[in-house]
Amino acid sequence: MVAPDVRRSFIIFHLVLGLGLLIGSAETLLHALGHAVGHSDHAYNHLAVVAGLEAMGAVLFLLPGTLRAGGIILLITILGAWAVHSLRGELRFDLLIYAAGTWLVMVHGAAWGAGAAARRRSPLP
Repeated sequence: MVAPDVRRSFIIFHLVLGLGLLIGSAETLLHALGHAVGHSDHAYNHLAVVAGLEAMGAVLFLLPGTLRAGGIILLITILGAWAVHSLRGELRFDLLIYAAGTWLVMVHGAAWGAGAAARRRSPLP
C-alpha cells in the first residue's frame, strides 16, 4: 500500500509535468504557426509538427489509459529536441529533466483511475 502523502505528491507531480509540457508545447506550436503562415521557412513548419506531436503526447500522458503511449511520444520529442539542441552546442538540461520525469511517471503509472485503484489493493509492491 502506498502512503496517502506519497500518492498525492505523485499525482501533483504527474499533473504539473503533463500540464507544463502541454502548455509549453502549445506555446511553441502557436509561435511556429505564427511564423510559418505566409513564409516558406521549412524550419517553422517542422517545429509546428513536432510541437503538435508533443502536445498530443502530453494530452495522452495525462489520461491514465493512454499514459504510456503519451509518454513514448513525449520521450521521442523531448529526447529528439535535446539531441538537436546538443548538436547546435546548446546544453538543455531542462529537457533531460522532463524526460526523466516522464520516464518516472511511465514506470509507476497513473496515481488515479481504475489501474491505480487496483495497484493500491494489490499485496505486491
